[in-house]
Amino acid sequence: MKQKLEAIRQEALNAINNADVSSELEALRVRYLGKKGELKAVLNQMGKLSAEERPAMGQLANEVKAAVNDALAAQAKRLEEAALNKRLENETLDVTIPGEPVELGHKHPISIVLDEVKDIFIGMGFTVAEGPEIELAEYNFTRLNTEEGHPGREWTDTFYITPGDKDPKNDAVLLRSQTSPMQVRVMEAQKPPIRIVAPGRVYRKDEADATHSPMFHQIEGMVVDKNVTMADLKGTLNEVIKSLYGEESVTRFRPHHFPFTEPSCEVDVQCFACKGKGCSVCKGEGWIEVLGAGMIHPKVLKGCNIDTDVYSGWAFGMGVERLAMMRFGINNLKLCFENDVRFLEQF
Repeated sequence: MKQKLEAIRQEALNAINNADVSSELEALRVRYLGKKGELKAVLNQMGKLSAEERPAMGQLANEVKAAVNDALAAQAKRLEEAALNKRLENETLDVTIPGEPVELGHKHPISIVLDEVKDIFIGMGFTVAEGPEIELAEYNFTRLNTEEGHPGREWTDTFYITPGDKDPKNDAVLLRSQTSPMQVRVMEAQKPPIRIVAPGRVYRKDEADATHSPMFHQIEGMVVDKNVTMADLKGTLNEVIKSLYGEESVTRFRPHHFPFTEPSCEVDVQCFACKGKGCSVCKGEGWIEVLGAGMIHPKVLKGCNIDTDVYSGWAFGMGVERLAMMRFGINNLKLCFENDVRFLEQF
């Protein structure tokens, strides 16, 4: 039995030292130390030994078992270190290799123009005011002198969230159809002199085509001060258009009617595509409407407790998408909302 135990020790140690992977080590452990292993098979024969021989054989068996366990642990550690070194070698980062360039995004064409317009007005002494896109009919219509029965208040033109009723506490809630409610909100919170622009998204039930969208952007402008006239409005808007499109830009002011301004006008810019000759972009007119404007109606001023004997004011609302179309020569508004990278990468 002694020779058998020594043979097991020598054979196990040689096999363990030559093992290349951890799975092979586990197989050797089971082979020599498992419940059905070679060492257990020898120990099962201890009953055949005399009482004098058993202690010595038992001690030797324990020594063999300890030697095999130590060899297994040592080889496992060596294999782990070798695997780590190989991994470090394979995953070494060469800091001298040039990195892959990171492609940065950029502003959307509408955002570019909106920021340009805001910068122009800020340079004129205006401040930027922002308000809610979910608005009350009181601010979107009533306080702007747009009474019941006006076409703009119909459900066919405006996105209503709740219809409201005759009780003032149950006012209709809607997606604002214009940035004009900011006129009232600012005049409620601030007394003249007032010079603000209010940019933001607005919503109307327009069919999407080359120049219309049910969601678009406006920038509202308002001045309230002493001795403000229509000439101030016209001079300001002409300066803005020329700052955006160059000194050669041509504008046209046409009389119009808006409930919240009196007198009112619409402002057109000569079509960038046909230079006034008429094309599909301008629908054959040679001009593209960009904004409505006028002197703030006295009822609107009085509704905000502003003395109309002392103060007057003007206001306008610009369509930012149409400004962007002329700024970049875009011939279809829908391109701005389709998120086609081939289109957006041009700006």
